[in-house]
Amino acid sequence: MTTAREIMHAGAVCVQEDESLEDAARRMSELDVGALPVCGPDDRLHGIITDRDIVVKCLAKGKDPRTMNAGLLAQGKPITVDAGADTDEVLRAMEEHKIRRLPVIDDHRLVGMISEADLARRLPEEKVGHFVEMVCASH
Repeated sequence: MTTAREIMHAGAVCVQEDESLEDAARRMSELDVGALPVCGPDDRLHGIITDRDIVVKCLAKGKDPRTMNAGLLAQGKPITVDAGADTDEVLRAMEEHKIRRLPVIDDHRLVGMISEADLARRLPEEKVGHFVEMVCASH
């Protein structure tokens, strides 16, 4: 059985809730990623922001990414999966919630992220194909 820990990209880098969206965008560029987990002062996951969030919810509305902080875009309870979850649980969570990135939690701490690319590298082609059909093709 393949687990979330085996699929994930370990060592996800968080942006803090009080950091600016400009800082978050810079970090995304440096890491060559399209999303970052948002963590609070308690070092726990509070949400996720994407490059698209920054464009649509900040720039397109005429807001300043230097003064708007990441916590404002990290709304709602993030969908997560336990590090020991099997691939069916991972895919079910991503498909059910139509998400392309899934934080992996172990003992209430963020230990990694699973992206489409991680799925493509680790799962059989037919499972990845079904995921793409269910999540990506519906956007």
